[in-house]
Amino acid sequence: MIKKLFLHILFFSLCFSSIQCENENRTVDCFPNSTINFVANLDLPQFRDLAGIGGWAYIDAGPSTGTRGLILVRTGMYAFKAYDRNAPHICPGTKTTLEVKDGIYLYCPEDGALWILSNGQPLGTDGNPPKTGNPPKTYNTQLAGNTVYISY
Repeated sequence: MIKKLFLHILFFSLCFSSIQCENENRTVDCFPNSTINFVANLDLPQFRDLAGIGGWAYIDAGPSTGTRGLILVRTGMYAFKAYDRNAPHICPGTKTTLEVKDGIYLYCPEDGALWILSNGQPLGTDGNPPKTGNPPKTYNTQLAGNTVYISY
Protein backbone atom coordinates (compact mmCIF):
# COMPACT_ATOMS: atom_id res chain seq x y z
CA MET A 1 0.00 0.00 0.00
CA ILE A 2 2.77 2.44 0.93
CA LYS A 3 4.76 1.47 -2.15
CA LYS A 4 1.72 2.12 -4.37
CA LEU A 5 1.11 5.51 -2.69
CA PHE A 6 4.78 6.41 -3.14
CA LEU A 7 4.63 5.51 -6.85
CA HIS A 8 1.51 7.70 -7.32
CA ILE A 9 3.16 10.64 -5.58
CA LEU A 10 6.32 10.19 -7.63
CA PHE A 11 4.34 9.99 -10.88
CA PHE A 12 2.33 13.17 -10.19
CA SER A 13 5.36 15.13 -9.02
CA LEU A 14 7.22 14.21 -12.22
CA CYS A 15 4.22 15.24 -14.33
CA PHE A 16 3.88 18.60 -12.62
CA SER A 17 7.61 19.33 -12.64
CA SER A 18 7.71 19.00 -16.43
CA ILE A 19 4.98 21.60 -16.99
CA GLN A 20 6.30 25.07 -17.86
CA CYS A 21 4.28 27.85 -16.22
CA GLU A 22 3.98 31.22 -17.94
CA ASN A 23 4.01 34.60 -16.22
CA GLU A 24 2.38 37.85 -17.30
CA ASN A 25 5.27 38.59 -19.70
CA ARG A 26 4.46 35.40 -21.69
CA THR A 27 7.70 33.79 -20.61
CA VAL A 28 8.29 30.84 -18.32
CA ASP A 29 8.41 31.65 -14.62
CA CYS A 30 12.13 30.85 -14.47
CA PHE A 31 12.94 33.53 -17.09
CA PRO A 32 15.43 35.93 -15.46
CA ASN A 33 14.18 39.51 -15.12
CA SER A 34 16.76 42.18 -15.78
CA THR A 35 16.78 45.93 -16.05
CA ILE A 36 17.49 46.87 -19.65
CA ASN A 37 19.02 50.25 -20.42
CA PHE A 38 21.25 50.29 -23.49
CA VAL A 39 22.15 52.92 -26.08
CA ALA A 40 23.09 51.74 -29.59
CA ASN A 41 24.92 54.38 -31.64
CA LEU A 42 24.22 53.37 -35.24
CA ASP A 43 27.41 55.12 -36.39
CA LEU A 44 29.55 52.46 -34.65
CA PRO A 45 30.91 49.61 -36.81
CA GLN A 46 29.22 46.91 -34.69
CA PHE A 47 25.83 48.26 -35.79
CA ARG A 48 26.55 48.77 -39.52
CA ASP A 49 24.23 45.88 -40.46
CA LEU A 50 21.32 47.88 -39.02
CA ALA A 51 21.56 50.42 -41.86
CA GLY A 52 18.90 48.62 -43.90
CA ILE A 53 15.46 47.25 -43.05
CA GLY A 54 15.82 43.63 -41.93
CA GLY A 55 19.34 44.21 -40.61
CA TRP A 56 20.18 42.90 -37.17
CA ALA A 57 22.95 42.88 -34.57
CA TYR A 58 23.80 40.97 -31.42
CA ILE A 59 24.37 43.07 -28.33
CA ASP A 60 26.62 41.12 -25.99
CA ALA A 61 25.55 40.38 -22.45
CA GLY A 62 26.76 42.95 -19.99
CA PRO A 63 25.42 45.54 -17.58
CA SER A 64 21.91 46.59 -18.58
CA THR A 65 21.58 44.12 -21.49
CA GLY A 66 20.00 41.12 -19.79
CA THR A 67 21.62 37.87 -18.82
CA ARG A 68 22.52 36.68 -22.33
CA GLY A 69 22.39 39.90 -24.34
CA LEU A 70 19.97 41.27 -26.90
CA ILE A 71 19.20 41.05 -30.60
CA LEU A 72 18.41 44.41 -32.21
CA VAL A 73 16.50 44.33 -35.51
CA ARG A 74 15.59 47.15 -37.89
CA THR A 75 11.94 46.52 -38.80
CA GLY A 76 11.23 49.74 -40.69
CA MET A 77 12.79 53.03 -41.77
CA TYR A 78 12.46 54.40 -38.22
CA ALA A 79 11.44 51.25 -36.32
CA PHE A 80 13.44 48.72 -34.31
CA LYS A 81 12.75 45.67 -32.15
CA ALA A 82 14.99 44.49 -29.33
CA TYR A 83 14.67 40.84 -28.28
CA ASP A 84 16.07 39.16 -25.21
CA ARG A 85 18.36 36.26 -26.16
CA ASN A 86 16.91 33.96 -23.49
CA ALA A 87 14.42 31.51 -25.01
CA PRO A 88 11.01 32.60 -23.64
CA HIS A 89 9.45 29.13 -23.45
CA ILE A 90 11.97 27.01 -21.55
CA CYS A 91 14.09 27.61 -18.48
CA PRO A 92 17.58 28.95 -19.25
CA GLY A 93 20.19 26.30 -19.95
CA THR A 94 23.42 25.89 -21.86
CA LYS A 95 21.65 25.75 -25.26
CA THR A 96 18.77 28.21 -24.78
CA THR A 97 20.43 31.39 -26.08
CA LEU A 98 18.50 32.55 -29.15
CA GLU A 99 20.41 32.92 -32.41
CA VAL A 100 19.60 34.54 -35.74
CA LYS A 101 19.31 31.90 -38.45
CA ASP A 102 19.45 32.64 -42.18
CA GLY A 103 18.90 36.33 -41.42
CA ILE A 104 15.13 35.80 -41.10
CA TYR A 105 14.52 33.60 -38.05
CA LEU A 106 15.22 33.54 -34.35
CA TYR A 107 16.28 30.01 -33.42
CA CYS A 108 16.49 28.11 -30.12
CA PRO A 109 19.29 25.50 -30.32
CA GLU A 110 17.79 23.53 -27.41
CA ASP A 111 14.61 22.41 -29.18
CA GLY A 112 14.66 23.99 -32.65
CA ALA A 113 11.88 26.50 -31.93
CA LEU A 114 11.67 29.28 -34.52
CA TRP A 115 10.27 32.82 -34.62
CA ILE A 116 10.07 35.37 -37.42
CA LEU A 117 12.91 37.85 -36.85
CA SER A 118 10.96 40.94 -37.92
CA ASN A 119 7.96 40.47 -35.61
CA GLY A 120 8.65 37.63 -33.14
CA GLN A 121 5.78 35.42 -34.33
CA PRO A 122 6.34 31.73 -33.43
CA LEU A 123 6.73 29.42 -36.46
CA GLY A 124 6.06 25.78 -37.08
CA THR A 125 8.18 23.69 -39.41
CA ASP A 126 7.40 21.02 -41.99
CA GLY A 127 3.65 21.31 -41.42
CA ASN A 128 4.00 21.00 -37.64
CA PRO A 129 2.64 23.62 -35.24
CA PRO A 130 5.06 25.99 -33.47
CA LYS A 131 6.96 24.47 -30.54
CA THR A 132 5.76 27.39 -28.42
CA GLY A 133 3.10 30.08 -28.52
CA ASN A 134 5.39 32.43 -26.62
CA PRO A 135 7.00 35.21 -28.62
CA PRO A 136 10.50 36.28 -27.59
CA LYS A 137 10.59 38.88 -24.85
CA THR A 138 10.86 42.34 -26.41
CA TYR A 139 11.98 45.64 -24.96
CA ASN A 140 11.07 49.24 -25.68
CA THR A 141 13.07 50.93 -28.43
CA GLN A 142 13.19 54.58 -29.40
CA LEU A 143 15.15 56.11 -32.28
CA ALA A 144 16.55 59.62 -31.81
CA GLY A 145 18.83 60.77 -34.60
CA ASN A 146 21.29 57.95 -35.18
CA THR A 147 20.85 56.42 -31.74
CA VAL A 148 18.52 53.63 -30.60
CA TYR A 149 17.57 53.64 -26.92
CA ILE A 150 16.55 50.24 -25.52
CA SER A 151 14.87 50.03 -22.13
CA TYR A 152 12.68 47.98 -19.84
